Amino acid sequence: MSEHRRKPPQPQGGGRAAARRGASGAPSGRRAAPRGATGSPSDSYDAPRSSGSYGNEAEDRPWGGRAEARRAAQRSGGSRRKAPEGGAGRGGAGGGGRRGGGGPGGPGGPNGPGRGRGRGAGRPQKKGFIDYPRANKDGWQRWMPSWRLVTGLCVGFLGSLMAAAGIAYALVDTPTVADTAKAQNNVYYWADGTQMVATGGETNRQIINYEDIPKSMRYAVMSAENKTFETDKGVDPMGIARAVFNMAKGGETQGGSTITQQYVKNAMLNDQSQTVSRKLKELFVSIKVGRTVNKDTIMAGYLNTAYYGRGAYGIQAAARTYFNENAADLNASQTAFLASVLKGATYYDPAGSPEIDPVNATRQKNTKRAEERWRWILGEEVKDGHLSAQKRSEFIDKGFPKLQGPRSNAQLGGQVGYLVDLAKAYVINNSNGKITANALQQGGYEIHTTFKKNKVKQLEDAVKKVRKESIKPDQREEDKHVQFGGASVNPKDGAIEAIYGGTDATKHYTNNADVTGAQVGSTFKPFVLAAAFKYGVLDPDQGQDQPDSARTIVSPKSLYSGKNKLKIQNYDGSVWKDKEGKEWLQTNDGGASYNRPSYQIDLREAMRESVNSAYVQLGMDVGLDKVKESALSAGLLENSFASANYPSFSLGTSDPSAIRMAGAYGTFAASGQQNDPYSVKSVDHEGDTIYRHAVKPERAFQPNVADNVTDVLKTVVDKGTGTAARLPGRDVAGKTGTTDGNKSAWFVGYTKQLSTAITMYRMDDNENSKNRKFLEMYGTGGQKKIHGASFPAQIWHAYMAKAMAGEPNESFPTPEPIGKIVGETASPTPTPSITAPPSTSAPASPTPSKSSADPSPSPSETCSDWDWACKNEDGGTTDGTTDGGTDGGVTPSPSATESDGNGTRGNGNGGGLFGGTG
Repeated sequence: MSEHRRKPPQPQGGGRAAARRGASGAPSGRRAAPRGATGSPSDSYDAPRSSGSYGNEAEDRPWGGRAEARRAAQRSGGSRRKAPEGGAGRGGAGGGGRRGGGGPGGPGGPNGPGRGRGRGAGRPQKKGFIDYPRANKDGWQRWMPSWRLVTGLCVGFLGSLMAAAGIAYALVDTPTVADTAKAQNNVYYWADGTQMVATGGETNRQIINYEDIPKSMRYAVMSAENKTFETDKGVDPMGIARAVFNMAKGGETQGGSTITQQYVKNAMLNDQSQTVSRKLKELFVSIKVGRTVNKDTIMAGYLNTAYYGRGAYGIQAAARTYFNENAADLNASQTAFLASVLKGATYYDPAGSPEIDPVNATRQKNTKRAEERWRWILGEEVKDGHLSAQKRSEFIDKGFPKLQGPRSNAQLGGQVGYLVDLAKAYVINNSNGKITANALQQGGYEIHTTFKKNKVKQLEDAVKKVRKESIKPDQREEDKHVQFGGASVNPKDGAIEAIYGGTDATKHYTNNADVTGAQVGSTFKPFVLAAAFKYGVLDPDQGQDQPDSARTIVSPKSLYSGKNKLKIQNYDGSVWKDKEGKEWLQTNDGGASYNRPSYQIDLREAMRESVNSAYVQLGMDVGLDKVKESALSAGLLENSFASANYPSFSLGTSDPSAIRMAGAYGTFAASGQQNDPYSVKSVDHEGDTIYRHAVKPERAFQPNVADNVTDVLKTVVDKGTGTAARLPGRDVAGKTGTTDGNKSAWFVGYTKQLSTAITMYRMDDNENSKNRKFLEMYGTGGQKKIHGASFPAQIWHAYMAKAMAGEPNESFPTPEPIGKIVGETASPTPTPSITAPPSTSAPASPTPSKSSADPSPSPSETCSDWDWACKNEDGGTTDGTTDGGTDGGVTPSPSATESDGNGTRGNGNGGGLFGGTG
């Protein structure tokens, strides 16, 4: 067949024109190079051949067309090259990769060797301005930037940063002391929208000259915060690194920021946002101040603008607030203390801030922190050569500086100061970081509270009436240091409508409506009953971890022993013993036993008469973990609980606040719907509402459980220990509570519309004392012993009668029957007979012997077995400053004449936590 009759395959990269030239036998001698001579990658695969092939290798499958050949050539990335010797002819296309060399051109025509057209062969590629990806490199090296490129980028980046920093440095201004710390007032409103008080931004600040600032103050802050102040340039990278290192190893730290940075931060109080731009601005201002302002001006500016707590801005205001002296007259001990509170007044002001942080900012913990830092600063001054060791020893021997009380603003007198503190703390703790303590210090907020002015006054008047009529400290020693506290909460949404925090917020600084440490006594028993209704008692034939289905829900008609000195048993019938092998004998108030000879009493009557033995054993049968869970569900806080390892847990060894007790009883009033108490409805700032309380009720108990508890507590008020709280024509439920040792007494009660808790206790009111303890109330108010049924119930009644005046009577729901009767099958006794102990006359004060009025022993070697002021995880007591101890004790088994001899359930010796008896 003629050569002209067949169409040869187009060579790779050559296109149709090259194929035609190679096939035509033109005089130039140009023809397609055979695939085997090109070095093309096409050689590597076996192209299919047509059935009409003559066996020529050049007949391998051609490219699909001109466009595809062009694209293939572009992909190959090869470059044209000239043949070694010129000629008229052109060779075929060389193959090859994009970077690799192609094959040589095909042989030339008759006139010469021809010019090759191989792509990528031989000549290196031309580099661009930015050689990336890198030319003339293969594989991973092609993507590895050269050192020139890296260096250029780094230089360019650093140059850009320097240029930006230079511009920023030029644009920022240095602050002026007179323009800093300009706080505005916060305006607090009553629930009805009328103004309560405008406070928080009052001008408690006076700028003084550098010369009037004592050297000891300057030295104290340098030793504590910035040792390199006199030599640094406004920022101290080494100081920041040192602070991080010391913090990591748990030691006392200097601040990471310099005094210059702190001054700038104070000067930028109008912008306290935690943004990167704000921090960068602060950094540039600090650098500029460090380079352009002399150190004396910086130091004076810092000390004149810093916040020292208690509303005091600047050293002069702080000197007046804490010591009632001029700043120039302060000694090194006093200035060391002021340098301590600069670290954060919330945690270093010895007065404490329990309303902000009830766990870590208590008066005791703050005092300990402040003293430790005060000592440390004095030591650092000695190390830095600012104070002699002898002078430091003199200050240490004299003791911690004596401070004034924390409130002096007359606007905050009476109950207003307590209300403001409660609202401030609520905003800080519940605004999700939108409103910080620092922001509130600057003011400008409108805070709309839940407090009802008329109810606050009515509660205060009720307390004043009892004080005036019965508490006479000038006539009786036992009437000194008496304290009352109270709170009133709306059960429907948790709004705190009234509190009584103390006689005067500018004179008595602890808010008695909040955490005080006073144990709640028998007012805790309703949570035991609620646990029995909700979870049931354990099956004595199964293990502790038995399923809920094995439990038995109890009825209020269930029978328990009302015997005095009942030997308490575990749920399985074994005798309970502590770690030392001692048994627990539970006493009743006054040593009374009920319903001889059987001693059986149903749970309704046991609540009505506040029988300890019955409810201690019920708590053991339900499980103290379930009792605790019940109280938590009702609204008490975890940090208020004593240890649940002792049977006395059911008798109220815990110390929740009056606010929380009112809220928890409100859960029963709301048929088991729990709402956390709250004091702020909304907060506005510059016309915008930035916080609004959202009511989020939770189901703590099923309605039948809560309503049955209410029905039992209604019996207490109708004909039990709480009759002093009855409100004619209105449903009232409540419970009395008195702790052994007679160191606190309570009444907590509620209607459908309002739940109120009243507490009474005696405590040394010296706010600066480190060893404040609860005092006994035997003889207080002219009474042999204070019960919840006495002054607390009287105050509750006087207040609630006015607070509920004009309100409709909302009856409690009639509960459906609940549970099964457990215990003996004898009929419940409607009115229990009470057998008094051999001697019913109570002494004016309890005997101090170990066997009669001592707390549960501690398993810890660090606590004395009978130390009132010692709190441990098993004994359930706390230090005497904030918590009362458990006076009910673990005692030896009674004699045969005192016991029925068969492990009958009962309580300890003459101790025990008593229920009120009216």
